[in-house]
Amino acid sequence: MSGSVDTEKKGSPISEPEVLSIERRAEDDAVDRIYDMKSELVNQCLQNEIGMGRYQWELFLLSGFGWMADNIWLQGVAIILPSIEREMQPEHIAFATLSLYVGLIVGATTWGILADVIGRRLSWNITLFLSGVFGIAAGGSHNFVTLGSLIACLGFGIGGNLPVDGALFLEFIPGSHQWLLTLLSAWWSFGQLTASLIAWGFISRYSCASDSSQSCSASENQGWRYTFYTLGAMTFLMFLARYAIFNLQESPKYLLAKGRDQDAIEVLQYVAKRNNRTITLTLEQFQAVNNRYGSSEELITGHTGAGAFVHALKGFDLSHVKPLFSTPTLALNTSLTIACWALIGLAYPLYNAFLPIYLSQRSVSQGSGAIDETYRNYSIVSVLGIPGSIIACIMVDWTRGSGKWSFGGRKFAMAISTCLTGVFLFLFTQAKNEAGVLGFNCASTLTQNAMYGVLYAYTPEVFPAPHRGTGDAICSAINRITGLMAPIIATYGDLTSNAPLFVAASLFLVTSLLMLFLPIEASGYNYRDGWKGRDLAQALLLM
Repeated sequence: MSGSVDTEKKGSPISEPEVLSIERRAEDDAVDRIYDMKSELVNQCLQNEIGMGRYQWELFLLSGFGWMADNIWLQGVAIILPSIEREMQPEHIAFATLSLYVGLIVGATTWGILADVIGRRLSWNITLFLSGVFGIAAGGSHNFVTLGSLIACLGFGIGGNLPVDGALFLEFIPGSHQWLLTLLSAWWSFGQLTASLIAWGFISRYSCASDSSQSCSASENQGWRYTFYTLGAMTFLMFLARYAIFNLQESPKYLLAKGRDQDAIEVLQYVAKRNNRTITLTLEQFQAVNNRYGSSEELITGHTGAGAFVHALKGFDLSHVKPLFSTPTLALNTSLTIACWALIGLAYPLYNAFLPIYLSQRSVSQGSGAIDETYRNYSIVSVLGIPGSIIACIMVDWTRGSGKWSFGGRKFAMAISTCLTGVFLFLFTQAKNEAGVLGFNCASTLTQNAMYGVLYAYTPEVFPAPHRGTGDAICSAINRITGLMAPIIATYGDLTSNAPLFVAASLFLVTSLLMLFLPIEASGYNYRDGWKGRDLAQALLLM
């Protein structure tokens, strides 16, 4: 059983009273003991009593919307660049991508940290609302400055999707189903495919000719606007599905971290009822932990709504950052994880943010400048991301051997998929015909979606739950910050050459080596969200 404690009575109800001595590892000493014990009781409740039911499957669907929207707009902005360049003729077309990444940086930092400060619910609900509204508004832009400004606001919204949605989903599922966090990356692939198909339908029919020497007016170039209107409306409908249809509960582990034990019990009872289950976990069991080790409640009572927001911000400091580096092992793992996100943050947009331009240029070099062909190929490439996510799900828990001779798991899956992505990008630069261009792009899309699927699952697993939103936010923000360099390199470099692709491929290869040195292998459980049985002398079961 992953993510929970091994006990002699694995299926015993939680209500059976028994307090046994615990041997804590030295690296766990920095994490609040009271929270750890309460969190373990929640883990057991989710695994043994609530299980994987209706509530979690609905949450999987709606969290997937966040992942889907994130890539819809990453690809959506990339897709419209050729059309924008023909119509608005900006001096530096890559500044549109730069605007997006500015918004993504601010959004990832803001919403991820707020998720730890005031809770997951607000961030989870509002990000898609902002994305939908500003996405529709951006479609009405008539000059490049307005477009860039609205794209930045759009990025502020979608920047919080991945760090918040992944952390929230992880805290509601039983340990036996943690692999679903990797499967969420399939929604990311669907986002790219959706944007590709919509753009293919609109841009190929309602755009200026790519080889036209005449001016391109807005009335002749409505395809990219129709694309943005459609993507914006879809995103807003996703927000309505989250806000109006689904009754999202606050994360019980966030509530525990804030000392709101009764609220955590009520959330678990709600989820159990939604799944047609009952739970035996009670407030008295949490109080027994408090009595044994002293109360850890934060003084946050009396603040609700806007008052809670202001109160939380007044007390914010580095208290959610320091625990990410609280032990040598965790500090090294956090540093390497951030480094991996940073390198991928530059490599990924150097390739993907300008892929339609790369495809268009290589199509022209082969004697065909048809817009329809460019977006057809882009759609084909997008399809290959979906099996990449499925492959990632298979690889994350695949291991061979034991002890120091074992290999596999999250680190191996990340490293091999990242390495292959770099290899296929190198091969793409050497492609001499359309089949080679399309084939190597399909292969790299498959492997990089597998890479991202495992990376997005690994990252929240290795951060302590009370600080998970902040850890995810830091990784996401660093990823976006280095991503800012991609449009700058593209602006002052040469998109018609292979130099950006060589840089991207090299960065992927370096990242794959760093992944092999990550000290924590998170296969099967949340690091310091609960303890593996072999790391305990006994399990703690309290009345």
